[in-house]
Amino acid sequence: MKADILMTGVGGQGVILASDALAEIAMKAGHEVKKSDSLGMSQRGGSVVSHLRVGERVFSPMIKKGEADFLMGFERLEGARWVEYLREGGVAIVNNLAIPPLSVVGGASRYPSVSDVEEILRRRTKTIYFVPGTQIAAELGNPQVLNVLLVGFLSAFLDIDERAYIDDLSQRVPQKFLQLNLKAFARGRQEAQCGGAAKRD
Repeated sequence: MKADILMTGVGGQGVILASDALAEIAMKAGHEVKKSDSLGMSQRGGSVVSHLRVGERVFSPMIKKGEADFLMGFERLEGARWVEYLREGGVAIVNNLAIPPLSVVGGASRYPSVSDVEEILRRRTKTIYFVPGTQIAAELGNPQVLNVLLVGFLSAFLDIDERAYIDDLSQRVPQKFLQLNLKAFARGRQEAQCGGAAKRD
């Protein structure tokens, strides 16, 4: 399996935790993995980006522009900002959540609509999924399982056995939160297998 995955969001959404978990799962499955994280002003709601590269031989942790197989945006604007890293025909998975930056809150600019973001993504690919991840996570009982839900969605596209994710969650998550996380993973995977909440192609 070869997969270059770029995950992006804002501080507090669990982007790094998701990429760390996926990296460990891929390594346990026998793949070589390299990753690099950029935190920026993450603690203040700034951009968080994680480059994750999986394959038989991986020499660099950084994904070049135009070479990511998957772009996973934990927030709509962040997904649009990093679209230049997605390869032509790659897969864009975007959590349909708006977290306006200070420039928008202060009235200096306008936050892009879903249609705006879709138009930007379409410059690279027609395979676009807008997922109501935050809404689903809240319905499950805790918005903080968003990252697990999105990893579940992504897992449907990767050649790694489903059991590997479940085993990792069982070891990583405290017992009192395990069932909730397993439900979030299963729901994310189900959303992908059903064609996504809002696939545009």
